Amino acid sequence: MAGGTWSAQNKLRPGQYINFKSKERSIGSIGERGIVSLPLSLSWGPAKQIVPLEAGVDTTKTLGYAITATEMLLVREAMKRAKTILLYRLNAGTKATATVTPLTITAKYGGLRGNDITLTVATNIDDTANFDVKTFVSGVEVDTQTVATIAQLQANDWVTFSGTGALAATAGVPLTGGTDGTVATQDYADYLMAIEVENFHTIGLTSTDSTIKDVFVSFAKRQREDEGKKIQVVVENYPTADYEGVISVKNGVVLSDGTTLTAAQAVSWVAGATSGANPNESLTYTAYDGAVDATPKYTNSQIEEAIRKGEFLFTPSDGSAIVETDINTFTSFAPDKNQSFSKNQVIRVLDGIANDYYRIFSKSYIGKVPNNDDGRNLLKSECINITNQYQNIAAVQNFDPQTDIQVSPGQNVDAVVINQWIQPVSAVEKLYFTITVE
Repeated sequence: MAGGTWSAQNKLRPGQYINFKSKERSIGSIGERGIVSLPLSLSWGPAKQIVPLEAGVDTTKTLGYAITATEMLLVREAMKRAKTILLYRLNAGTKATATVTPLTITAKYGGLRGNDITLTVATNIDDTANFDVKTFVSGVEVDTQTVATIAQLQANDWVTFSGTGALAATAGVPLTGGTDGTVATQDYADYLMAIEVENFHTIGLTSTDSTIKDVFVSFAKRQREDEGKKIQVVVENYPTADYEGVISVKNGVVLSDGTTLTAAQAVSWVAGATSGANPNESLTYTAYDGAVDATPKYTNSQIEEAIRKGEFLFTPSDGSAIVETDINTFTSFAPDKNQSFSKNQVIRVLDGIANDYYRIFSKSYIGKVPNNDDGRNLLKSECINITNQYQNIAAVQNFDPQTDIQVSPGQNVDAVVINQWIQPVSAVEKLYFTITVE
């Protein structure tokens, strides 16, 4: 007996033709947050490319230093709250080198860290025809190879080898000439081209250059309004952006070890914390991890003025530094775009829903579901499913799937129009009491 599946009732042979399929149901779920991107000038690591770093990862081989090192300050601050950092090293630098004729040793990456590398070559005590070639970084042995000739040496995580012939013993030769180099405006432009194709939630720009800030603000607007990628950019002292996609950090903090961070340096923490905050979470009154004070400090009137200008700032509180209020730079309120859009928690809700719709529809609906009543009802069910998930975590409220969403055919045969009404939930920030004493 013949068998198989069928798409039309046109089989010639007698037999059994069976199609199996699942009942149509919503497939989408809320996307996770926590991806921040940082363009930084560093002293080691791959240059001009996106390097993903998971929270808690050992950065020694990739970036040249342990996460606790001073050189990793900005990376470390972002890692306090972010799940993933998409790091981009802006500077290539110059590679440190050393020569023990005829062997040349070259640092794997450009940068000052290369000057901390030393190589030793010693005759192997068990086989005098071979040599032990050891690589040290700041006095710590990181690689050992036993070889007879230069050709047998293999590049390691820190250096490459070149030359031909026999090795010559040396008690220790340091690599020199490594420099970090400088960062130009074009390097930031190259970064934006590289990051545009990645998925992330926030960018932390630690530069204090107003021209570069303006470029990043324009990038945020284009991504949000033209490309449909709902991201935010965090900068320092740039409230004139007046845009919900831009957060302006006004001041810095003092860490428990005495390190003072400027507003530009605090951008890393703010960007990481913003990326890691859930749609049902506000950073208002959240303590900066490891901070004991805010710097500079402001008076009550100065704080109120900063809030009116759309500035994100820290204030001291019982031996810590807290976020005064979780806001962005949007201040030009209008009837169709009110003060709610200045609250980052609201933006996270709206951005989360928009990003979830984009992700799910592009993957499972566009070009796959027919634009008829059944297809549009399935699309509507997906929207209801996603919104209900946000309501279940108290990110939105009062959503009624019967009245708060409409899915209709568009003007063209391939178009669909969706109208939806959403009420984001904002965390309690102000308590007004009237207490009567009898």
